[in-house]
Amino acid sequence: MKTLVYVDHDNAHLGDATLATVTAASKLGEVHLLVAGAGCSAVADAAAKIAGVGKVHVADDAAYEHQLAENVAPLIVSLMDAGEHGHDAVLFPATTTGKNIAPRVAALLDVMQISDILSVEGEKTFTRPIYAGNAIATVESTDAKLVITVRGTAFDKAEAEGGSAEIEAVASTGDTGKSSFVSAELAESERPELTSAKIIVSGGRALKDGETFESIIMPLVDKLGAGVGASRAAVDAGYVPNDYQVGQTGKIVAPEVYIAIGISGAIQHLAGMKDSKTIIAINKDEDAPIFQVADIGLVADLYKAVPELIEKV
Repeated sequence: MKTLVYVDHDNAHLGDATLATVTAASKLGEVHLLVAGAGCSAVADAAAKIAGVGKVHVADDAAYEHQLAENVAPLIVSLMDAGEHGHDAVLFPATTTGKNIAPRVAALLDVMQISDILSVEGEKTFTRPIYAGNAIATVESTDAKLVITVRGTAFDKAEAEGGSAEIEAVASTGDTGKSSFVSAELAESERPELTSAKIIVSGGRALKDGETFESIIMPLVDKLGAGVGASRAAVDAGYVPNDYQVGQTGKIVAPEVYIAIGISGAIQHLAGMKDSKTIIAINKDEDAPIFQVADIGLVADLYKAVPELIEKV
């Protein structure tokens, strides 16, 4: 089977989520990558160095600068339907960009999308979470072409160095004129991005307000060099921006250490962090569901425990 992996990037840097997707694709067969962007030669060069990759297809066109799904999807379909040079499966990282493009590709190919896979069990058999991760479904596709999104935390990352793939330019399918890029408002932070952070400190509704969240959580975050997370309740209450949200409707993370402070552990939150290597929970309610998944649990008032913890770090 010949697989195509859509490379997650910003036209200058290759996204980490691509590496886990390459690992998933390698379990299906020969791995090719697609870099679609504008002025993205540095990304193509980095992609060619990924271990296990056979070929990198590059579509460098202004139409792909912002990776609009309406423009990128026809390009991917052309690579899927290229006769003997076509691909049997296309895999996307389950990132904002990947989840935006994949459904349109599936619709154009008239196949069912297989979302958020956790493992590859066979050539067309996969596992994926359902019911907020409380059950794992095994699904088998009967479609001729596969369109798959990959949960990055479920697969080891491929080695970013060591490969020497061929780089091949592919013809652009151009601008469809169906959408246009207006603007992007991106949050900038010196702290690690949530999905790549090795340590994450998350706060919940118990922190009362944004000022309290800042005074309690951020000093610990900075001491540990961690990423900042939050429960949906904290985000909905306006304590922090929604790009901090961890959970089924936020970001799925699996850091080395996840510290949950004042988070009760609703099902949708657990779905986003329960694959973390070590989970530490601080909550004054000893019956909080978070303690059922925690490796280390501290039943204490966070307003006393966290400052003490900061002093000892």
